[in-house]
Amino acid sequence: MSNTIGKLFTFTSFGESHGRGIGGIVDGCPAGIDVDIEFIQSELDRRRPGQSDISTPRKEGDKVDILSGTFEGKTTGTPIAFVIWNENQHSTDYDHLKEVYRPSHADYTYQQKYGIRDHRGGGRSSARETASRVVAGAIAKLALKQLGVEITAFTSQVGHIAMTQTFETADLSLIESNVVRCPETATADKMIEYIKQLKAEGDSIGGIISCVVKGVPIGWGEPIFDKLQARLAQSMLSINATHGFDYGRGFEGVSLKGSEMNDSFVKEGDQITTKTNNSGGVQGGISNGQDIYFRVLFKPVATISKKQDTVDIHSKEVELEARGRHDPCVLPRAVPIVEAMAALTLLDLYLTKS
Repeated sequence: MSNTIGKLFTFTSFGESHGRGIGGIVDGCPAGIDVDIEFIQSELDRRRPGQSDISTPRKEGDKVDILSGTFEGKTTGTPIAFVIWNENQHSTDYDHLKEVYRPSHADYTYQQKYGIRDHRGGGRSSARETASRVVAGAIAKLALKQLGVEITAFTSQVGHIAMTQTFETADLSLIESNVVRCPETATADKMIEYIKQLKAEGDSIGGIISCVVKGVPIGWGEPIFDKLQARLAQSMLSINATHGFDYGRGFEGVSLKGSEMNDSFVKEGDQITTKTNNSGGVQGGISNGQDIYFRVLFKPVATISKKQDTVDIHSKEVELEARGRHDPCVLPRAVPIVEAMAALTLLDLYLTKS
């Protein structure tokens, strides 16, 4: 099983949804980075369950305990190990799933590949694993901050409800002003009501998270196979429930002519820049100094309380009515996960360049 990401700045995660805890090891972090524990915890708090009435009611404190790799508030250059203890597992909620394959989950594929699976919340395939990514990503963010790099993600679409503004025109300071993490207040209200409606119906919905990265200089990204956008795509598509990734004008670009899509070069003072940024800050797989922006598509949460047809381990057709505590829409809690994965990727590419 592949549990490590990165080449020079690496992150290995461990743990299961209903085990004793989850955690990770960060290796290759430069020495001398200020370790702001309050910031790391605040990032984790943005992802934790039970934040609002549109998220899972599972109550986890999600307090991070850093075990190694820091001294007197700074990184030492040695492996940083940390753990988050699970405190609110209701494993008996999943007893009815011991012999049932849940639609669109990892149950069947895990069973076929490994010959064993943890039916309690999906075990290793549970989105709870992403809490460890947020901690590692927060450490990467602290290192990137010293380089002047800032990463901001937000919910830009839920189902058919989409923002009318772009990251360039929206007031991104409003992202944390509502529980859905959308910087367009009126749109956020519509998203929240729609999620509440689907929750009451026992259903779920997906959407899109947009992300903008500011401050990346020219030169990050390693063609041919480690192009910046390729590494970002791998990181984003490793997040649970992701089904798509695009950057710059992305799929919109298929309707544009080359004369409309191309970013013309212009001179500003002593610097060369581009007139537009349809490339999303990446050209030839290398950062070009412009803002990097991309989108990540999330499918509807697979666990719903509506009855669904499925098959059990005896190949018998059965009807499943899932129980347990689940999000009707994963996007609000996935915003810090997208930022974390972007930070892990970008810091690794920076170190590779260096």
